Order: sequence, then structure tokens, then C-alpha cells
Amino acid sequence: MESLFEALFYNKEVNKLFSAEAYLSAMLRFEAALAQAQAEQGMIPKAAAESINRCCTLDHIDIPSLIPAIGLAGNPNIPLVKQLTAAVKQLDPEAAKYVHLGATSQDVIDTALMIQIKAALILIQEDLQQLLTQLHQLAETHRHSIMAGRSFLQHARPITFGYKVATWMDGLIRSTQRIEKLLQQNLVLQFGGAVGTLAGFGEKALPVAHTLAQNLDMALPPISWHTQCDRLVEVASTLGILTGSLGKMAKDISLLMQTEVAEVFEPSGAGKGGSSTMPHKRNPVGCVAILAAAQRSPALLATLFQSLPQDHERATGLWHAEWLPLIELCKITAGALQQALNMTNGLEVDTQRMLQNLELTNGLIYAENVSLALAEKIGKAAAHEHVEALCKQVAQTQAHLKMLVNADAIVGKHLSSSDIDALFDPANSLGECDRLIDTVLSLLPQGH
Repeated sequence: MESLFEALFYNKEVNKLFSAEAYLSAMLRFEAALAQAQAEQGMIPKAAAESINRCCTLDHIDIPSLIPAIGLAGNPNIPLVKQLTAAVKQLDPEAAKYVHLGATSQDVIDTALMIQIKAALILIQEDLQQLLTQLHQLAETHRHSIMAGRSFLQHARPITFGYKVATWMDGLIRSTQRIEKLLQQNLVLQFGGAVGTLAGFGEKALPVAHTLAQNLDMALPPISWHTQCDRLVEVASTLGILTGSLGKMAKDISLLMQTEVAEVFEPSGAGKGGSSTMPHKRNPVGCVAILAAAQRSPALLATLFQSLPQDHERATGLWHAEWLPLIELCKITAGALQQALNMTNGLEVDTQRMLQNLELTNGLIYAENVSLALAEKIGKAAAHEHVEALCKQVAQTQAHLKMLVNADAIVGKHLSSSDIDALFDPANSLGECDRLIDTVLSLLPQGH
């Protein structure tokens, strides 16, 4: 079923990282690295480690028979180790007794998951950096493209589209920083044996642990984390935040694509965004896919949070609850990011329509300008009340606010016609848009 929706909700390369074959390969990588570390520290014969390493490939694993065995064993590592041990025994009977020596299933499963997550985060980080590059170009291109800023879906006052893009970038830049932190600090080795004490390794415990971490290119944590899954929750939270930030961008673009607004459009293409019944439709399909991911993420993340209070040294069920939601979070985040890349590569922006829409309210979008200018003369409360009355006249008569302001005696007493012209010039209503764009762009990682 998932394969049917791969192009809509997922990223093919990240999906491959979480295939059954990739998962089992990561587990076998742990077993080979463990044997190598034990041999390097004199705990097992080097010849045994070499034999184990030769058998740690999928060629020696019968995946179809593994699947029902997982249901009986309660986790995939137990039947995997049985098959691996049988394969090693065929090659080197003496080496077979050293397979998985001293380790526990959770050591293998958690470390394999960390290997997969690390690879996924690297791909996600690369795509996120490319997205920021595309958004940077959009922000620069539309630095001066004036549009309506909206508050509670209503026209508020003018902004630029470049400013709106910069607000998207601001959150996404923080996501790149969070992912970098995860890659540096969170993806650590799981290694402790039965209850995390490394008791099965004797005096070789710490040397083997250090060597195993080096062999797998992973950091060695200060203590086993069998029932401390905060690192995984932090990974999940980072992915959830990133997907939510992409969802914010998708929400804005989908609203700007509405027929009544028609200011921004996803790139067009054959077969893209059509309707099964209405030939005229241009649906925001990229936005839909991203928003679907953003909608799903909180529930997946909640499962990880609910799995935090784990029992004693090895958890009953709560550990098992972590596996699939975390994998799915990685996959849907990567998919949402893929859609965002497609959507912003050739995003269509109608700057003329943006300017036309500024006038939909007959000048009301400039009401705050008039109120602030008048406040300097007659005080804020009086100015606000007076301009509010003029706005009500606009709603009643459909006259343009500028015309009413020019004809108003109180305004005329304090503001000249050139002052009023300036107040109704959208370019004078942008505040610090330009400087704020520059501030965000200065935060981009090197190379953008």
C-alpha cells in the first residue's frame, strides 16, 4: 500500500534506508562490528571474528522465514541471531559460539535504528539546505513585491512577498541547527548487555565498548540508555517541528492559491493538480501532501513522548512502541521536504494580482497609516476613533478611504494632500521589511 503513495507522501531514497533489507543489514553491521571489537581486545579469537564478519550479509539470511519468527520472539534480533549463528556454524563451528556474545537484542536493534536515522537525517539536512537556497532566491527576487499582509485571514497592512518568504526561512534555519545538533550529539551507540551494566564482557567491557563505537563511527554515551529514550524523542521532536514549519509554508501557499486571491501558484505541469471532474481546477497538491504530513506528525510524536516513562532496566512494550512511529516520522518528514523542494522550484508569483488585491478594501489597508499620522497631532485615542468612523463610512458607501480622508476637515487641518498621498503609497507602509529580510538571510549556513 505504501508504495502507491510514495511519490505523494514519501522520499524514495529515505524509504530505502528503512526497508527491511536495510534494517537487517544495519543489525548485521552491529554483529560484525561487535565481533571485530571483541577480537581487537582479545576477548575472542580473530579467526572467529573474521568468520562472523563473512556471514554478516543478507545472503546468509532467509527473510521470509524470519518474519513469522519475529512474531514468536517479540523482536527481530532473536531469530536473526539464530540464523546468523547457523550460518557461522556451517562456515566455522568454533566461531559460532562467539556470535552476539555478551550483547542483548536491544543493543542491536537500537544501534541499527540509530544507523538508519543518521543516514536519513543527513539526506534530510541536504534537502533542507537546498530548500533554503531556493527560498533565498525567492526572497531576493520578491524583496520589493508588495502584497497584503493578513491578520486572522483579513487584510491588515502591506508587506512584501520577500518578507513572507523570509518568515518561512527563519523557522527552517532553526531546523537545520537542530538537525546538526542531533547529528553531533544524539545518535549514540546502544551497548549494555542484559541490564545495561556490560556484565557479560568482564574486564574487557569498556575497551570493547570504546572499540565498538569507533568501528561503527558512533559516539559512546556515558551509560546505557535502554530505558532512557529522550534522545529518540528529541529526534522525533525535531522532525515534527520541521514538518510543522513546512506545513506553515504550505498553508500560506494554499491560501494564496485560492481563486479569490490568486497571488501565488505551485509550478504547473502535465497531470499536476487536476481534478477528476472539473477541467478548470488547479489544486495545491504539493501543499496538500505537506499539510497531511504536518497533520500526522503530532500523533506519531505523542507516541514517543508517551513511551518515556519506561519500567526498570528493560521496558515492557514502551520500547517496542518507539520503533515504527519514529521511522514513519523520518519518512513523512523527508516526503514533505521533497514536496517543498518541488513546490518552490518554479513557484509562480503574480505580483500584479498582489497589487490589485491591495485595493480590494478601498484603501482600508492604509487606515493604520492615517491613524498613526493623525495621532501625532490629536492623540492616539482621538485619532483611532476618528479614523475608525471614516472606515465605517467606506464599508457603508464603498467610497475609497483616501477620498474620505482628503475631504475630512479634521484630517485636512493637520495633514496636507502630499502627506495623505504618502500615507496611501504602499511603498511607505512596509516598515522594516527590507532590513528584516537581510537579518534572516544573514543567518543562513555558509554556502547559501
